[in-house]
Amino acid sequence: MKTAIVASLVASAAAFAPVQTGRSSTQVNAWINDQVGSIPPAGFFDPLGLSKGKDEATMKYYREAELKHGRVAMAACLGWYLNAGGVHPAFNSALSNDPLKAMVELPAVGWVQFVLGCGAIEWLAQQIKERPGYEPGDLLGAAYWVDNSDEGWVQYQNKELSNGRLAMLAITGMIYQDVFTGEYGDMMYRQLVR
Repeated sequence: MKTAIVASLVASAAAFAPVQTGRSSTQVNAWINDQVGSIPPAGFFDPLGLSKGKDEATMKYYREAELKHGRVAMAACLGWYLNAGGVHPAFNSALSNDPLKAMVELPAVGWVQFVLGCGAIEWLAQQIKERPGYEPGDLLGAAYWVDNSDEGWVQYQNKELSNGRLAMLAITGMIYQDVFTGEYGDMMYRQLVR
């Protein structure tokens, strides 16, 4: 397990590598120039070059995945600190305050609820994606009322992408810290200060 976590951290370090500039398709260049998410100082965020030679449908799929993972990571960060602070929404707070230990202690019925809940959300998201005019990540239908010509809407989307990117790195760091040092709460970096 430690090897897997170290490998994921090494892979996430690639996010800070400079983006290589080179020739790419006109479709992708148009998508990059017109798309939300080209945020200073990084600009278009593709450190591994996954967008090279991809069509618009694939790029929309990538944006959908980035938004979904960012939203899950933001919820995970919030849940991590609520759990570490002793707030448990179920089981009369009988689970450990360490989120990783609480995950192991969760009864089978809790896992069934979790899987069914995630499955229901995924099914609903798939149904929403089939509607005409769907934009990646727009599960609530905001694209029907506002488009990317509204500067406030573009700023909102950029903030969500930035916060999601940060949360993905943050939850990776929290899990790493818990696995390797056993610290999981607000004093998780205490061993670095000693």
